[in-house]
Amino acid sequence: MSFSTIAGRAAAGLAGLMVSAALLFSATPALADAAFQRWVQEFRGVASQNGISGATFDRAFSGITAPDPEVLQLANNQPEFNAPVWQYFDNQVNEESIANGRTMAQRHSRLLDAVEQRFGVSRFIVLAIWSIESRYGEALNNPRQVRSTIRSLATLAYADQRRQRFGRQQLVAALKILQNGDVDVSQMTGSWAGAMGHTQFIPTSYEAWAVDMDGNGRRDIWNSIPDALGSAANLLRSNGWRSGQAWGYEVRLPEGRRFPGGTMTLAEWERIGVVRANGQPYPRPGDRAELKVPQGRDGIAFLVLHNFNMLKRYNNSDMYALSVGMLADQIAGTGAYTRDWNRPFTRLSFAEAQELQQRLLSMGYYDGAIDGRIGPASRAAIQAFQERAGLDADGHPSKEVLSRLRSR
Repeated sequence: MSFSTIAGRAAAGLAGLMVSAALLFSATPALADAAFQRWVQEFRGVASQNGISGATFDRAFSGITAPDPEVLQLANNQPEFNAPVWQYFDNQVNEESIANGRTMAQRHSRLLDAVEQRFGVSRFIVLAIWSIESRYGEALNNPRQVRSTIRSLATLAYADQRRQRFGRQQLVAALKILQNGDVDVSQMTGSWAGAMGHTQFIPTSYEAWAVDMDGNGRRDIWNSIPDALGSAANLLRSNGWRSGQAWGYEVRLPEGRRFPGGTMTLAEWERIGVVRANGQPYPRPGDRAELKVPQGRDGIAFLVLHNFNMLKRYNNSDMYALSVGMLADQIAGTGAYTRDWNRPFTRLSFAEAQELQQRLLSMGYYDGAIDGRIGPASRAAIQAFQERAGLDADGHPSKEVLSRLRSR
């Protein structure tokens, strides 16, 4: 479960803290280590007050001698809040994530039957969450994307003034998970914010909603796909997911009309000209809905329903909830959207984005993964190439840039 569920939006004010912390860690590592070790020993008392044994605490912190400076850097670069709309969705809802989702739907059909029957959450929603949180588990094998949960949370609790309370709370919860024996400390890995396993639960969410779906007596969201997918569905169900109901609909807006804020029934929206983009009627016209226009009224528009807000219980971001809903529809084969995102360039296919990264790599501009996902490293490489080629250095992964790379 992503950090933004608890911590909210990252602010620019963290930049100064990041710089100060980076200087501390790089210029005086011995002093930083000593101060951190003193903090660890002080936190040992907090853990003890929360029922954590000394043996569990020592096992958890064995080999952790300093904070993780990358955690603070990553904390200020949450794509749900910082990325342009088109970039965020292109990285989450694409040919690969859709095709892999359909493959996983077939491979795990019996498991998904059981998840739907037990929790009442659509298999396609569960698959979309799995894709976005860990690319169907692929990210768990990437050493650049997983790190010690204990060290990450200790870093936040020790060095991030705005997230100290969150870090302390989650660190205590993580220690309780270790003490309960669901996972060994060597396998307790996750994101910079302590989000863990296939479906990225923070420790307190794990405590509240993780389930033993495979029946082996442990709730293991790191190694058990049944436990991970069942836990994601249980989180949604426990927070109020309405079985059999949609998350939202793509809509067409009438020209020249202003719209009220807040919610109205679908029937009321229809009366003022907001109709489904595919021309079909609203299945439940009495349901209340809110209008979302991520790129303004000239872009793609949605009426979102109760279940959309349940997706935001997983990650409190409109972009995240929209991406889950749109990807789920695409995996199910019901998401033929009539409009695309407005981009200031011609979009690449997923395979072309991989080719662009490979060509940048071979020319020495890029040293990241060939994963088709355009993040900060890819954009920086594109900009460097554009500057060298005398192009406008906008960093966009465009057909034009790929064509120029091919000509080289």
